Amino acid sequence: MTRGPTLPAHRLPYLPTPLDAFNTARADEARALLLHCLRSRRWSDRIADHRPYPDLDALLAAADEATYDLSPADLAEALAGESLPELPEDTYSAAHMALSAAHAAYEARFGHAFVIYLGDIPPDEVIDHILEAIRSRLANDPEEERVIAAEQLRRLARGRLLVLLKGAGVCSICGCRHVGATSHNAPAPAPGK
Repeated sequence: MTRGPTLPAHRLPYLPTPLDAFNTARADEARALLLHCLRSRRWSDRIADHRPYPDLDALLAAADEATYDLSPADLAEALAGESLPELPEDTYSAAHMALSAAHAAYEARFGHAFVIYLGDIPPDEVIDHILEAIRSRLANDPEEERVIAAEQLRRLARGRLLVLLKGAGVCSICGCRHVGATSHNAPAPAPGK
């Protein structure tokens, strides 16, 4: 038995990706989106100004590279947008108190919020990991801690950008899911404010 002619293969229409939308967004929209992930105007401007990116790896490489050029003021701005994570409601009050005390000691020593990438840490180990890291990093001199904080910011930003530009999950605050973030902070201020 013979069949009729074969139908041409059906091709799905091209659907834009979140990276496509980012690459073609107005400059002010791209910068605002980046501020949610990077928390620094200069860092955000630098990434937005070099659009379009051929792929997500190129964008992440650019964001990583720009991290190493952050001035102390840029780093301070990015750090000002970070805070400690919100602990689950069923967390013992002693854990809240210990974390608050450790963070207060860290802020008094270094003048900014403690930042740490938590993407690889199981949820039930987060509090212990944060407390251990704060206590350990309190022994650093300010310059050594600045380098460590910048590296943690780089990792946080990378995780936020990955989630945002892969189109996975959405944060109710800023439209992105902050993987590994130390907090669900309010969005960064809009450009020019």
